[in-house]
Amino acid sequence: MGSECRLENLHVLEPSRRIEAEAGYTELWDENEEALTCAGSAFTRHVIRRNGLFLPSYSNSAELMYVVQGRGLYGVTMPGCPETYQSDESQFRGRQGTSEREGVKRFFGDRHQKVREIREGDIVAQIPGTAFWIHNKGQSDLVLISVIYTSNEQNQLDQNIRKFFLAGNPQEGSQGGRRHRTRGSQQETKYGNVFQGFDDELLQETFDVDSDLARKVKGEDDRRGHIVEVREELQIVHPMIEEGEGWEEREREREREREREMERGSSRRRGSSSQRQNGAEETLCTMRLRENIDNPERADYYNPRAGRITTLNSFSLPILSFLQLSAEKGVLYKDAVVAPSYYMNSHALIYVLRGNARVQIAGDNGQSVFDGKLQENQVLVVPQNFVVIKKAGSEGFEWVAFRTSDNAMKNNLAGRLSVIRGLPEDVLVNSYGISRDDARKLKYNREELTVFSPSSRSARGLRRDDAAN
Repeated sequence: MGSECRLENLHVLEPSRRIEAEAGYTELWDENEEALTCAGSAFTRHVIRRNGLFLPSYSNSAELMYVVQGRGLYGVTMPGCPETYQSDESQFRGRQGTSEREGVKRFFGDRHQKVREIREGDIVAQIPGTAFWIHNKGQSDLVLISVIYTSNEQNQLDQNIRKFFLAGNPQEGSQGGRRHRTRGSQQETKYGNVFQGFDDELLQETFDVDSDLARKVKGEDDRRGHIVEVREELQIVHPMIEEGEGWEEREREREREREREMERGSSRRRGSSSQRQNGAEETLCTMRLRENIDNPERADYYNPRAGRITTLNSFSLPILSFLQLSAEKGVLYKDAVVAPSYYMNSHALIYVLRGNARVQIAGDNGQSVFDGKLQENQVLVVPQNFVVIKKAGSEGFEWVAFRTSDNAMKNNLAGRLSVIRGLPEDVLVNSYGISRDDARKLKYNREELTVFSPSSRSARGLRRDDAAN
């Protein structure tokens, strides 16, 4: 992967193509972009309209999604996990299934694996090879952005995104638009229903169904695309999200305690196993797959005059260690600045939710590799160890960043707990050829930690720069 990292000139990335469907669409960023190739990642954005259903599918790569807007249901099928959600026929009057084996007709309810509610601000983890579906149960569009990490060690194929759909005819939705290309080539590829690759007779025998039902499973005559409209209310067994102050935190703590108990048990069984084998394979059936990072009370860094940053890693959401991904959500007020910093062990993919910011990135050759404005629905890749500064515009700046490590470590170059703050004064004096008084200014003028309020000096200087640009 390192040989592909030609990063002398970074630029903002925007969606390069769109796949339309009956009840929504998916935007894709060009995965052949140098920066995305270096990060071993791809970027997509799903818009699911009211009553839309994103058809069941799975992928060869780890995926981390952020809910930008709306609320809905998220279902994932884990291999070998029990069907713990169950209803009887009284809950679905008029829509019961039937069984006619041995000449006996009987009604039954439904049984399926766990279904989760998702809403704005949720980070949702998707394990490679596990089938999932999403339904918009809200009154507005359900919008999700997603980073697909093709360099995850669970992916034993190539670096191309491969979506395996289990229903419909997804390729129908992409007609009239630009096709998806494989990474590093001009070859066109389509997303399709895997059942279309089998004979009707074999499907009939496999599912023990008639030929008409087998053809419907293949979906060759389906023209709705990969997001379909649910004609009637989707009746699925799931607990409702409770509202009310403090409920989320109490539920989160209960879930974490269950996970700690399971981790302690798996640690005893593993003995001296390697550190990477964290017991995820033993607890996937009950492990949390989502966490909300939109609540200001969860902020890890907060400055009332500048904004806040909330981070999410494998310590707070253990499944991320399996995906080798983490995330952060940031909110900057007008003209506020994020301290110059770099990620020690990961790349970062920044997606702008609202507002805009001036961003500068410097590389190892001492030159700027990016200096420009970043605004809504744009993506910018910040490579590992490259130093980045973000300054919010007049409307503020809100973003979510995905990092290619489950425990991404950041190093600041200014402010409290920064590299400069940790150096002896004499080292600064001799390194920069400055006086001791200037060395102290360099170390102590910024007492803030990560999110800086605008100073009068920096505000004047950057306004001049913006006017010049």
